[in-house]
Amino acid sequence: MRNASILVLATGGTIAGQAGSATRRDYRPGQIDIADFLEEFAALGLPARMEGRQIANIDSANIGPAIWRDLHSHISAAMNDPACDAIMITHGTDTAEETAFLLDLTLPSTKPVVLVGAMRPADAVGSDGLRNFANAVRVAADAEAPGRGVLLVMGDQVLAARDARKTKTTGSGAFEGFPRGAVALANPASLDWLQPQWRLGEAARWQFPAEFPRVPILHAYAGQTADSVTRLVEAGAKGIVLAGLGDGNAPDAVRDALADAATEGLVVVRATRVDEGLVDREPEDDANGFVAARALGPAKARILCQVLIANGVTDPAAVQEAFSKR
Repeated sequence: MRNASILVLATGGTIAGQAGSATRRDYRPGQIDIADFLEEFAALGLPARMEGRQIANIDSANIGPAIWRDLHSHISAAMNDPACDAIMITHGTDTAEETAFLLDLTLPSTKPVVLVGAMRPADAVGSDGLRNFANAVRVAADAEAPGRGVLLVMGDQVLAARDARKTKTTGSGAFEGFPRGAVALANPASLDWLQPQWRLGEAARWQFPAEFPRVPILHAYAGQTADSVTRLVEAGAKGIVLAGLGDGNAPDAVRDALADAATEGLVVVRATRVDEGLVDREPEDDANGFVAARALGPAKARILCQVLIANGVTDPAAVQEAFSKR
């Protein structure tokens, strides 16, 4: 492991949380300052030079465009700083996949950017925060980490941002990757890459949005009616992501209303409320003007949809190309 210079941007979450008791179930996220966390990490003796900056100290349910913009600005500056080798972000797990994917879409892959969190607060029995952080440092400092886009380190696994999903409400093994599983296995003593670098030297795929367009997620359910769509259109939606039944399906009345919305220029993406599986194109998609989310779940489909609309990409064929790209 090389003695890398790593910038740590802290946003709070469970990794900075405290319960006040080692056995208490509930806790308060975002209680520990990054300077105190790094002081504890220094006692592990891993060869890395760390600079910490507190961007926020909150529950990740409250993270959104303002903090994303701040993170992107700090990371972009670090990308251009020859003294910085890698960037890490401490983050709550509830929205980590959205932040990771947004940054993956809008940053070059020239330096490692690694998100890390925890499922148990710092003062809980079996807290996983410090171990996850040590694993993330090993990943960020590794010479083979660039060229892989943004990575998420949780539970001794390294996941690509496009694949990472939170699949369990509790427990240290709460994240999985789909359609790829882990791209590496990490622990404080070792790191094993399972895939070669797939984005070597790649520039940012899209510009970071100046404004985030309104793109709601519509959850499909039995007995759903068309007014669930028309209300979103009337509220000013620029796109709609359907968290559909099965393979991105919805009741006929809802599909018809979504097709009408697409005719009016909205980007309409069919994803699924099912935990895992591809949503492929179907014969009616061309006529309806729909986009198939492929491997992206509703949360990340929404992020990509927002980025594309902000970059002026609204033609269904062009949007579909972006959803199909690995």
